[in-house]
Amino acid sequence: MLLWYHYPLIFLAGLTAGIMNVLAGSGSVVTLPALVFLGLPADVANGTNRVGITVQCLVGTETYRRGGQLQTEGVGWLIAPTLVGTAIGAWGASQLDAAQTNVVIGVVMIGMLVVLLVDPKRWIDPGGKNFEGRPPWWMMVIMLGVGLYGGFIQAGVGVMMLAALVLGAGYEIVPANAVKMLIALIFTAVALAIFAFDGQVNWTYGALMAVGQGTGGFVGAKFAVESDEADIWIRRLLIVIVIVAASKFLGLFDLIF
Repeated sequence: MLLWYHYPLIFLAGLTAGIMNVLAGSGSVVTLPALVFLGLPADVANGTNRVGITVQCLVGTETYRRGGQLQTEGVGWLIAPTLVGTAIGAWGASQLDAAQTNVVIGVVMIGMLVVLLVDPKRWIDPGGKNFEGRPPWWMMVIMLGVGLYGGFIQAGVGVMMLAALVLGAGYEIVPANAVKMLIALIFTAVALAIFAFDGQVNWTYGALMAVGQGTGGFVGAKFAVESDEADIWIRRLLIVIVIVAASKFLGLFDLIF
């Protein structure tokens, strides 16, 4: 049952996650605990979470497009291997228990932190260009790996995808975020349909979360499109998110608090 204070709580959680996801990733570290705190079972919270993410990705993608940052040519070549990798990774995920999965995520996040800190200039000035048409074969292999990770673990896949597009393909960080949003929109819409078919979506909670995440998606994408320092601030946000995510999944929070 929703109480009066649940409404601002859901909105704020969605707003924060929407901004995080559009600029960097890992917004689910905010929304999933919030939904569970409000009384949803973990499996229903996981499905319900996709409602807000779908809306946020839709709003973010459209905002990037209107701002002239979304390049759709050749994106299909990135989506296809990612979908293949996701299917394979999802099967592999069944081989690990929750504790092992958390360790894998934490280790991957630490690796991401090292990349962010050791070579910061590549995040601001990748020195490449956005691909037009069919990308090179090695970029599709990278996206296959991103899909494997996303299907295998899911958490932090937005950060992983952003790293692949910036460091692997040489995209500037803002156009990379636009492409990431489009790919995430396709992934999440498919996942939402599956969860809904299995009856694991609470549409009331999902709709409320979607309002916040849609707002956050617009605010974040608007900032990325219009700010001259968006590249710098997005990298800073990534560093904070990666540190928090690594600490959470490696159990450091349990030792501190």
